Amino acid sequence: MRTAIYPGSFDPVTNGHLDVIERAAKLCDRLIVAVAVNRDKVPLFTVEEREGMICAACATFGNVTVTRFEGLLVNFARAHGAGAVVRGLRAVSDFEFEFQLAQMNNALAADVETLFMMTRPEWSYLSSRTVKEIAALGGAVADFVPAPVAQALARKFAERGETP
Repeated sequence: MRTAIYPGSFDPVTNGHLDVIERAAKLCDRLIVAVAVNRDKVPLFTVEEREGMICAACATFGNVTVTRFEGLLVNFARAHGAGAVVRGLRAVSDFEFEFQLAQMNNALAADVETLFMMTRPEWSYLSSRTVKEIAALGGAVADFVPAPVAQALARKFAERGETP
């Protein structure tokens, strides 16, 4: 069985992420979407909320599972029998950072390949950070994220009293 991992913080998951998930799922037998727990970052959504939103968005993909991970990605990949890590690229500017990560992962675990996937042009400008900024300012994000994510963003910012 060919297993790949698509890691990220997914805070929140966007249509760009879903584009990569859908296309990567066609290339392997099993795709694990790995929600990163990074103690150095303060995400808007809890890891449980992020997992739930991705599970809901990927419910129709039969070979996609969602779980969280902490620590070295290559250790997680090996523990799950994954031979590849999928990384999404939006623009050339993403490549340098992603290339360095891929090289470091290769130095740590040469048996785990990195596959770069360009997002479709219609999502190349999209980032979770931008979506959160728009939502925090009361802007519409329904074209950029699944409907449940747009609703969760509205609720989260309303709870925090941050929407205009």
